[in-house]
Amino acid sequence: MRVGTFVLAAQFPGQGPGEALYRAIRSTEVAEESGLDSAWLAEHHFVPYGVCPSAVTLAALLLGRTRRIRVGTAVSVLPTQHPVALGEQAALLHLTSGGRFTLGVGRGGPWVDLEVFGGGLEAYEKGFPEDLALLLDWLREARVAGNGERYGFREVAVVPRADELLERDGGEGPGGPEVVVACTSAKTVRLAAENGLPMLLGMHCGDEEKAEMVALWRSAALAAGRSPESVREAGHVSAGVAQIADRSEEAAETLVKAMPGWLRQGLDAHVTVDGRHRVMRDPVAYTELLCGIHPVGPPRLAADRLAATAERTGITRFALLTEGSGDLAATEENVARLGTEVLPLLT
Repeated sequence: MRVGTFVLAAQFPGQGPGEALYRAIRSTEVAEESGLDSAWLAEHHFVPYGVCPSAVTLAALLLGRTRRIRVGTAVSVLPTQHPVALGEQAALLHLTSGGRFTLGVGRGGPWVDLEVFGGGLEAYEKGFPEDLALLLDWLREARVAGNGERYGFREVAVVPRADELLERDGGEGPGGPEVVVACTSAKTVRLAAENGLPMLLGMHCGDEEKAEMVALWRSAALAAGRSPESVREAGHVSAGVAQIADRSEEAAETLVKAMPGWLRQGLDAHVTVDGRHRVMRDPVAYTELLCGIHPVGPPRLAADRLAATAERTGITRFALLTEGSGDLAATEENVARLGTEVLPLLT
């Protein structure tokens, strides 16, 4: 079982962006001190839901401040940036961290970001497969040309090569950083499977839905010619919420008091690029749902819920939101308890 934190850098009501970012940094440092496996960094623009606009930039800072823990993006949004630029940054972080960086990518949403960064709605609706293919070429090949509808350019050298660590250590197989794909639809599940890339599944999904997505991924990967061994060993990641307390009621109360205000403020700030209507979840009901399906409660209950998810879905990697209280000291304590009290129950 590999348990890590999911770092949103959430700006709660009454807080500033600097406070949210400092809490994100400290929670990752405490995660390493407490024995957790990884920290996964979210990326958002123009909204207080999460105030980190560049997950790779924050990853660089945190990789420099840590020595053991893996740091990943959850996710870098491909339709709002050039795949080659992202690939160069990923290779840089992979090489300079000794292989501790994971690149999580996703399609994002139909937000005004697409207008600001110039991709447009078409990049969101049609461009993701081409973006992903170009990114993977950059991370795996020595020279790359752009031959798609969105990107056309002459062949250029890949510098630095992301697979240099593999060559130096005499390893076999594809080099470069691990790439994970955020999946919220069957179409994206199949795309990830065809490329042999593990999935990152959202915290709004319960075990049954995640199990169905894993089953679809496995069948699509096998149909695409992926080996049964690689399909069995795919390291899918389940996102969730963790709040550790001595009593279940205490843990849930902490989240129900703090999270709805942040969710209401953060989700309501999203603006669609084309004016399409959005239906926002009820913040209180959503928080209560998360408390009911994720490790929220005493250490034993939290461990049992993680073990149950692993048994039902086959997923053994977790990215858990630990900043749901909105408070720095409480977040540090929550991360520490997750590492020192829950993790030993899973090994």
